[in-house]
Amino acid sequence: MCGWRRGSRAPGPPGSDGGVRGAVRGGALLVAGDVITDVVARHRGPLAPGTDTAAAIRTVPGGAGANVACWAARRAGAEVRLLGRVGADAAAWHERELAACGVRPLLVVDERAPTGTVICLVDEGAAGERTFLTDSGASLRLDPGDWSDALLDGVGRLHLSGYLLFSESGRAFVAVALKAARARGVPVSLDPASAGFLGTLGADRFLALVEGVEVLLPSRDEACLLTGVPDAVDAAARLSRHVPLVVTKQGARGALLARSGEVCARVPAVPVTALDTTGAGDAFTGAFLAALLAGAEPEEAAREGCGAGAQAVGRTGGRPPRSPDGRP
Repeated sequence: MCGWRRGSRAPGPPGSDGGVRGAVRGGALLVAGDVITDVVARHRGPLAPGTDTAAAIRTVPGGAGANVACWAARRAGAEVRLLGRVGADAAAWHERELAACGVRPLLVVDERAPTGTVICLVDEGAAGERTFLTDSGASLRLDPGDWSDALLDGVGRLHLSGYLLFSESGRAFVAVALKAARARGVPVSLDPASAGFLGTLGADRFLALVEGVEVLLPSRDEACLLTGVPDAVDAAARLSRHVPLVVTKQGARGALLARSGEVCARVPAVPVTALDTTGAGDAFTGAFLAALLAGAEPEEAAREGCGAGAQAVGRTGGRPPRSPDGRP
């Protein structure tokens, strides 16, 4: 069982529930992270160097933090807010898109840097596997000056996109936000975000930066990179000696939940034919956090996360579908 147990290592300050029972706290979900413009190019088979490769290309709103917020808002009953930085070039568009998904946008407009852009190369001949070309732009320029403790008013849970840890200003922002959340007893979760960037940052540095986080949501590759072991089960168990609850996302293999140095639950994936895996992990995270806020136990929340991930891979881009009238 992955419910909070008497005798487990309590991560939070007095009054904290350890970040696993949303019903105890309730309130809104505040997400702080990246807001990105995604250019998604779907092609079939290898790219042809030096010449043309046929592709279907779309420009859609994205960003790990923004995607998490949108999938969380899709689950009824939780107010979701998003703090992020965008350039003046696309601020109004991103604000409209977030609001249309039911998210309350709290966007800082950067007058010096453009909105971050990611080119997503999706190989339809390889189960929707994707490769990213990333220009972070304004998204990693969140800094402590963008934070106010008032942002936590009415908030039951804070989620941080791991992309913030890949810039100096972002790391300073995370430190300030974590300190403020702990002072108020607000549980904090974090998604490591990118195995590629983690390799540059370093596992030891990452684990030091996330001290105080109650829930870590790595992908399989991220968990293995952070622990230096190739087995996902072993990696999840080892990470749970550093963070009270580790939820490892494994795509078609489902999810692993670990705490206190051992895997305590395995949740199967929902079978689906993948079209585009962009944002599947964000969908899992958003649905998982919304379920916790609604009072679900972690294993139940992970099942909801797997369901959202299956929805995500069946469509292009990282956001949930909207009804014809624009509602999430």
